Amino acid sequence: MGSVVELYEALASAPDERARARVIAAAFERLEERYPHLPDLVTNQQLRETELRLQKEIEQVRADLTLQVERLRGEVKTQIEQLRGEVTTAIERSRNSLLMWLIPLMFAQVGVMAALVKLL
Repeated sequence: MGSVVELYEALASAPDERARARVIAAAFERLEERYPHLPDLVTNQQLRETELRLQKEIEQVRADLTLQVERLRGEVKTQIEQLRGEVTTAIERSRNSLLMWLIPLMFAQVGVMAALVKLL
């Protein structure tokens, strides 16, 4: 049976219900042989439902990522402020240490200059 007309003729000429059932079963068998991927096909409705589920999942992932990015931004800002405070403290210590050495050296230099002026 290659066409619908042939199927109709086979069904019409079948002597009883059992023969008709056999013709229908044979038609389904040929259909499955001709289109082996037929069980894997989806309807437009199934495709739309899958699309909607995927869009929902994408939106959820986007929201989760946004929350994670915001949390990480907060952590980075906190770490930056912490480092800024540590750097400021280190700069203050270095400045104080330099002043602690520079002031006595300046007085010593003035004293050496005064001694040289007396000698000359």
